[in-house]
Amino acid sequence: MKTLQDIIAQITRITTNIETNYPELYATLNENPETIPAMEHPSINTNILEDYLNSLKHILKQYIKTHKKI
Repeated sequence: MKTLQDIIAQITRITTNIETNYPELYATLNENPETIPAMEHPSINTNILEDYLNSLKHILKQYIKTHKKI
């Protein structure tokens, strides 16, 4: 099982990648319902961070798929 630190490091890497290489996508991350907690004070644990990481991966994969550079 991944540790909390491992997951946070992966989130940091993918977020930095999006910010650097896909700034137009990065600007929308704060608006994306997949990345916004539904609760006012969510409890953060490895499962929640893993879900968040997977949502970032999915968002990036879909963006790359639909915005291929010519």
